[in-house]
Amino acid sequence: MYIFNVKIIFLFFLINDYQYTRVFGLIPVPVVLWHGMGDSCCFSFSLGQIKTIIEEEIPGVYVKSVRIGDDVVEDVKNSYFRNVNDQVREVCEDLANDEMLQDGYNAIGFSQGAQFLRAVAQRCPAPQMKTLISLGGQHQGVYGLPNCGSMEHRLCDYLRRALNYGAYLRFIQNRFVQAEYWHDPLKEEEYKKKSVFLADINNELTINEMYRNNLKALKKLVLVKFSNDTMVQPRESEWFGFYKPGQAIELQTLQESALYTEDRLGLQDMDNNGQIDFLSIETNHLQFTDHWLKEEIIKKYLI
Repeated sequence: MYIFNVKIIFLFFLINDYQYTRVFGLIPVPVVLWHGMGDSCCFSFSLGQIKTIIEEEIPGVYVKSVRIGDDVVEDVKNSYFRNVNDQVREVCEDLANDEMLQDGYNAIGFSQGAQFLRAVAQRCPAPQMKTLISLGGQHQGVYGLPNCGSMEHRLCDYLRRALNYGAYLRFIQNRFVQAEYWHDPLKEEEYKKKSVFLADINNELTINEMYRNNLKALKKLVLVKFSNDTMVQPRESEWFGFYKPGQAIELQTLQESALYTEDRLGLQDMDNNGQIDFLSIETNHLQFTDHWLKEEIIKKYLI
């Protein structure tokens, strides 16, 4: 009788092998990727290569690279010219309908893709995002142009002021991706009232408790700053830091900001609970080796 029961149990698990492996954690947690500005889900020299590396390091893992549009050409175009809220909504629906993600997933955002995935975590808790890895994400926005940091200060300041002249016009906000996370420290109130994306997910005007609770549900938030970054101004935004309000020279850390001291996103609690890891790499924007990716990201947070 005992042997018969063992055979029945073995047969049951054999038939339900997929469910068995999920229950006992033998199937790796899936990984979702979202690319940055001017990139696509599947270029062999960028996220296509990243996807391959993750699959080689974690046998059997399901990796989903977000594509906005019908092909890679549309995907690149939409990284400049499609409303971010619409993109996030589309991705939320896509993830919710993906059977491979129903037990949860880890996520890696590259540059602007990082704050977009944070919006997914805050707005769409099902399926559950477990760990969010932000590679050079601009979580407090940007107030500068690519490579602006290498330019003479007055010229740099003039150019970003020219961009900011129209950044908060409704037409610009609703159609140009980078305007939706443009953060002018000289016009904090206008930014808070007219930013259609970043000010919302950062709970700048009101505190959306759903956003706070969903973000705090992450097992880990990993913030990677590229210390020699000339693309992101200020680069401290990659660690949730930014300029002190009212000027564009002196910086403040996340811990010094109202976002933290007022705990508008739950980041203070997360920091105290050890849920946030602050990493840095001494390179320019998104410049890292395969070895660094494997050792510092995949092996530490995805396996």
